[in-house]
Amino acid sequence: MAFSVIKGKPASFQILPLGDAAIVVKFGDTIDRELHHNVQALENYFAHHCLQGMIEHVPAYATVTIYYDPLQRPFHDLDQELRGIIAELAAAPEADPRIVEIPVSYGGEFGPDLEFVARHNSLKPEDVIQIHSTPDYLVYMIGFAPGFPYLGGMSQRIAAPRRDSPRLQIPVGSVGIAGSQTGVYPIETPGGWQLIGRTPIELFRPREIPPTRLRAGDVVRFRPITIEEYNSSRAKSR
Repeated sequence: MAFSVIKGKPASFQILPLGDAAIVVKFGDTIDRELHHNVQALENYFAHHCLQGMIEHVPAYATVTIYYDPLQRPFHDLDQELRGIIAELAAAPEADPRIVEIPVSYGGEFGPDLEFVARHNSLKPEDVIQIHSTPDYLVYMIGFAPGFPYLGGMSQRIAAPRRDSPRLQIPVGSVGIAGSQTGVYPIETPGGWQLIGRTPIELFRPREIPPTRLRAGDVVRFRPITIEEYNSSRAKSR
């Protein structure tokens, strides 16, 4: 499965100042795969090229923010270079995303809210599992907690509201649903998402480089596993 990036013609975008030491490249206002492909193309460029005066860059759903030293170069100079880069990326070959499979043991003690999500959508628990594990999910960005992926692509058929009362502790690896979003908790943290399963895969590994297993632009595929497979995988990782 290949997602296109800025290709064929210059993308529609705006370049806007953010204070006196940051600049925002804005491709749109919505959460949309095509817009994010443009974000990812620019992000990939910055992964291999450091612009003069650039301190860091932060990708989001439809924007890339570049923090820079205004004493090294003025806004209009960076503005012109960015416009040239985006025009250059329009002619770049299409890139295939990295596909990351995440095994999940659904229901039971790992997914205490699976039954609720099923009832809320007039489905059976096994239907929720099948629907949740079928799509390819795009990682739009990493945030909220170290290694937490913001995923796009979940079916509205299994959308469910956040819990009225958030849990004080969500176990590492918990897979949850909140509204039309799904995600994986990479660390133990409070949270209000509906928990439907758990993965034995560590998404945040602070002693490794990079510490996050997933990155923006990746494609995630969830694969149902049994609790025995979960326990076996956890035992091997220790």
